[in-house]
Amino acid sequence: MTQSPPTAFDIADMTWPPPPYRPPVPPVTAADGVRRFDGITYATTPGYRPRLLDVQVPAGEGPFPAVVWIHGGGWLDGDRRYPPPTVPAALLHGTVLAAGLALVSIDYRHSLEAPFPAQLHDVKAAIRYVRAFAGDLGIDPDRIGVWGESAGGHLAALAGLVGPAHDADGVEGAESTKGAKGTGGVGLEGTQGVGSGETGVLAVVDWYGVSDLVALASHPMPPMPSGVEFPDPYEALLGASVAERPDLARAASPVTYAGGSNPPPPFLLVHGTRDGLVPYGQSEVLAAAIEAAGGEVTLQPVEGADHIFLGSPDIVSIVEGSVAFLARHLGAGA
Repeated sequence: MTQSPPTAFDIADMTWPPPPYRPPVPPVTAADGVRRFDGITYATTPGYRPRLLDVQVPAGEGPFPAVVWIHGGGWLDGDRRYPPPTVPAALLHGTVLAAGLALVSIDYRHSLEAPFPAQLHDVKAAIRYVRAFAGDLGIDPDRIGVWGESAGGHLAALAGLVGPAHDADGVEGAESTKGAKGTGGVGLEGTQGVGSGETGVLAVVDWYGVSDLVALASHPMPPMPSGVEFPDPYEALLGASVAERPDLARAASPVTYAGGSNPPPPFLLVHGTRDGLVPYGQSEVLAAAIEAAGGEVTLQPVEGADHIFLGSPDIVSIVEGSVAFLARHLGAGA
């Protein structure tokens, strides 16, 4: 059977190259009144999978403040839909929504798809997208915070500390034509998705994220089980070793930006004291740098806990405390 050619209407709707993002589709409303926008394409780049985000909006009249959730996985793995195995998704999502906050869960390019700063570019693109379509999503564009765990905590910290002022002259290999002074000229805002707009946030929750890649280079990685092959996450993130690219390692380190001219937003750092993957000292260093810059920071140790809070008997209180911090600084219920 011969297929009919596209009509004039079809042709008028076609664009090439494909658009850099897609507008939200109508939400699905659950019985409890929560509205869900699933699988929104917030950024596209030829040759890469589309970057997707999900939005859950509480029942009731908005607009609501929003939290952008950034998953972990060593920048090599992970999925916007799944928190770490120690934190049930129903607990995390339900606590956020019950506090009167919208939840935006995002995917980003993994490090073997594209090295740093692609991951930060995607986080920034997601924030721009949420602001650009805030009216459609029922979100207050002036009340956005970020929350991440492990690799996502690192990206959340960068999102809270890095702004357009850190972009300067570009260098070879950077994704944009601008870059950060003193850090190899790597452009940090990016132009993915909604290509321009405000990416600042009002509050940051960083669960056991890396803050200083240069200092961490000497920390041995935990041994992998026999037969398991896993790339070095730091070399994969940078596309080289820290020794080969110390400039890029500094550009990827949140402590590099903690002492900027503008005070950082309030930070909550939550970290297990026996974390064998990302040492507790990484959060201590970031807390000290933020405090020295005049910022508000709370460092919450989880005594005896390993990475992803393994060994902690009270995950519920950790989640509730993090959500309470965000709700307070984002003015939930106001």
